[in-house]
Amino acid sequence: MQAGRLEATDIACRRGDRILFRGLSLALGPGEALRVAGPNGTGKSSLIRILAGLLEPFAGTLVREGEAGLVDERPALDPHLPLDRALNFWERFDGRSAAGAAARLGLGELGDVPVRFLSTGQKKRAALARLVAQDAPVWLLDEPLNGLDTAAVTLVEAMVAEHCAAGGLAVVASHQAIVLPGVRVLDLPEFAA
Repeated sequence: MQAGRLEATDIACRRGDRILFRGLSLALGPGEALRVAGPNGTGKSSLIRILAGLLEPFAGTLVREGEAGLVDERPALDPHLPLDRALNFWERFDGRSAAGAAARLGLGELGDVPVRFLSTGQKKRAALARLVAQDAPVWLLDEPLNGLDTAAVTLVEAMVAEHCAAGGLAVVASHQAIVLPGVRVLDLPEFAA
């Protein structure tokens, strides 16, 4: 895996006439993890989208080195395809199979089930299997624990910790606490402007 780095300096996010946050700075390098917390509507998902390059910051600068993998509420899997085929689609882009990660995440018996019939937690685990196969050094996870049972939460925490221990970095936006060695917390306060 290539090394990754994220650095945001004085970034701001605006939605319509409302500033969600401003003056936000962060820096993460290999092996580091950051949990972004805060009430609904404070910009956690927007921050993840900014870090992924899917949303321009209203102000400030962002430097990202290394490929970023994103998991959010929309798994990038064709809902009409069986899970195995939906994951295999990405193999030609990622260069790696997601089969091992899917099996580890308890999806091995669901390969012939169309993605649209998977539960919320199964879809989340399928998106994580694809993320592992992507081999991106920068993991951007928006509410990765939603819909997961206790055993799956523990497994996802272990996989994120392993990613960081291998030199990757992770930014996790979550209302739920996530157990990761050395994780820092960035709490986005409610802000009205």
